[in-house]
Parts: sequence; C-alpha cells; structure tokens
Amino acid sequence: MTVELQVAEGWLTVCELSALTPGRGVAALLPDGSQAAVFVDRAGRTYAIANQDPFTGAQVLSRGLLGAAAGRPFVASPLLKQRFDLESGRCLDDEEVAVRTYPVRTAATS
Repeated sequence: MTVELQVAEGWLTVCELSALTPGRGVAALLPDGSQAAVFVDRAGRTYAIANQDPFTGAQVLSRGLLGAAAGRPFVASPLLKQRFDLESGRCLDDEEVAVRTYPVRTAATS
C-alpha cells in the first residue's frame, strides 16, 4: 500500500504505508517546493498537513507528537507546542491560525 496526497497536479505518491510509524510523522517535498507532514495514527488513519509551523516558520510539524483532544486528532509542534487539528488544520490553541490540509489516501501497489 502506498500513501498518496492530492496536490494541484493530481495524486502524488509519498511513500509506502509500511514506512510510516504510528504516532510519528514524515516530511514530504511537494512538486511546488512546499512540504507536507504525513502521519498515520494507531488506528491506521492517515493525515497530511503543511509541515511549516506558522508560529516559527520552521518546517517541523512532521516531528511533532500525535494526540487527541475532545476526540479530534492533533499534532503538537515540537517547538512551541501549539496543537494543530489533523483533519481541519485549525490551531487548537489560537483560533486565528491554521495550516493547510491535504486529502490523503492509501492505494494498492501494483
């Protein structure tokens, strides 16, 4: 199984699902030069958000830890610890801040 993100050019294969460790992320370089942080949770659900921490500008969200608040999955930035909802991209600690989310799917390899 491969993990794919939907970008402007269509579906982009990022990695094999087996390369992801539940609860941890990986960074993926996208065709436009930006980065995405890709995660799989312990239930096997995959998520992708922008890798850039909007509070510091650093490309570090892929190194954050996953958690849940009120049933919503989030990643906590490893720098200043702000939490970002993995489904909406909304910052749980500052309602005026959000990061981009990407549609993600797993596909069978041929």
